[in-house]
Order: sequence, then structure tokens, then C-alpha cells
Amino acid sequence: MKRTLSILLCTLPLAAQAAPFSGGNAAAGAKIHAEQCNACHAARFQDDGSKIYTRADRRAKNAASLAGWITTCNANLGNKLFPEEEANLGAFLNQKFYKFK
Repeated sequence: MKRTLSILLCTLPLAAQAAPFSGGNAAAGAKIHAEQCNACHAARFQDDGSKIYTRADRRAKNAASLAGWITTCNANLGNKLFPEEEANLGAFLNQKFYKFK
């Protein structure tokens, strides 16, 4: 329960923005993605980590859902990203793969 509440509280500010991840820096997010995300995703998708975002059954269906997945990965893997770094990562992923409005 406590963890669910933490995830919800972390994702609400991102979901409330007029444009998803508008406060994020996509270039900084790209660096975070390369350093902390891509290797894990590539291992799961035969060396093409981008498949996690482009597959037909992807789990992130909107900006709030994407923010939640970012927070979940961060917490589960112990990446210790700050909320602004999560927003940067969201800005990169949204710009490159999702195009949520």
C-alpha cells in the first residue's frame, strides 16, 4: 500500500502537466536511458531495447502510465533517479517513441 501510494504521488505531477513531460529535458533523458535503461531492455528483446517501446502489446498507453513505469523501474532496480531525472527520461521516451499529447 505504501509503495503504491509513493508511485501514485510521484506520477501525479507528471500526469497533471498540459503537455506530457513538458518540464523534462529529452537530451538529458537520452543520456539516462543509454546509461541505465537500454542494457536491461536489450537483454529482454534480443539486443534491440527499443522493442519494449514499439511492440504491439506495449504496456504504456498514455503519459501517466509511462510515468508510472519509469517510477516502477527506477524503484525496482534501485537506480536512485530523482523526480526531475524521471521527467527527463519521460520526455526522451515520449519524444522518441510514444508521442503522447
